[in-house]
Amino acid sequence: MNNFEFCNPVKVVFGKGTIARLSALIPQDKSLLLLYGGGSIKKNGVYAQVTRALEKHRFVEFPGIEANPHYETCMKAVEVAKKEKIDFLLAVGGGSVIDAGKFISAAVCFDGDPWDILARGASIERSIPLGVVLTLAATGSETNERAVISRVSLKKKLNFASPLVFPRFAVMDPEVTCSLPEAQVANGVVDSFIHVVEQYLTYPVQAKVQDAFAESLMRIIREEGLRVLKDPFNYDIRANLMWAATNALNGWIGQGVPQDWSSHRIGYSLTVRFGLAHAETLAVILPGVMRYMQKEKQEKILRLGAVVFDITKGNVQERIEETLLAVETFFREMGMKTRLHEYGINEKDLDALTEPIDQLGWKLSEKGHIGTKAAKEILSLRL
Repeated sequence: MNNFEFCNPVKVVFGKGTIARLSALIPQDKSLLLLYGGGSIKKNGVYAQVTRALEKHRFVEFPGIEANPHYETCMKAVEVAKKEKIDFLLAVGGGSVIDAGKFISAAVCFDGDPWDILARGASIERSIPLGVVLTLAATGSETNERAVISRVSLKKKLNFASPLVFPRFAVMDPEVTCSLPEAQVANGVVDSFIHVVEQYLTYPVQAKVQDAFAESLMRIIREEGLRVLKDPFNYDIRANLMWAATNALNGWIGQGVPQDWSSHRIGYSLTVRFGLAHAETLAVILPGVMRYMQKEKQEKILRLGAVVFDITKGNVQERIEETLLAVETFFREMGMKTRLHEYGINEKDLDALTEPIDQLGWKLSEKGHIGTKAAKEILSLRL
């Protein structure tokens, strides 16, 4: 196991009716900016619960945060926050709204051009406190210190991380996810599953605790993911999916182990150029990464096949092939497309999709050996 230092300061408030706890979690003397997305929280009752809990607080609303939040929209929120002298942010939504909240939290206090936070990895010295009400089990952003933002005008999607943007708290009521469209639920299941894979499917370093935790999460996400499509109003299924998604990316399973994340980085261009949802990009690319790196990842692929999909018979290559097929089949069972041509993306598009890798100097995979050429080969496997 590799050396590591770890701290996760996020207070989790989990369960039925917990949105009412907001009144106690945020000091009444704070001036709030309430961030949310396209308005679904007004249809499913979450907005009513939040505003009822905040009836003694002063707050200003900022709706319209996009899926894959736009830098341009975030900067408008920064302007509002400065004008209204906001000193606390509350993000109500899924990972996109939370990621936007993290960037706004840092950008309001940043001396200089906030784009440098993303483009140059500029140091964040101060931030506005951020709280979260989670409405979608998917990204794990509610309990980590990283975010991804898209600058539409430049067709760039970039990430940043800072301990100063950890949410102060995350309110998580699984009941609010029952009203989500099936496609969003499926995206969340696939997203959280692949978050685990990116931290697990590398090479062994004898990190038995992390490996066992990751394996249990993958089994649970797969089992409950398939069940939720048939039984969408089952609270226990929703609760297990929400908590599994949080644990998939709250830092625990990634400590002391090599990580990959090449599926995520390669997928950024699919979002900014073709509008694919984050999980849609991952469902297409991960099987290609697994196939391309099957020799480097052989031991973990075999283990994944055995513990998650009960694949134990046959020689090594047969088990690898069966595991690759099982992963892609799972994504299909969740209703996801797994090939680029299904989105109208062809070989002529590959240069533009892989261009950012060299531009930004990315060296992807746990070995750092995937550049533009290798990324194009991976995408070619997914046409």
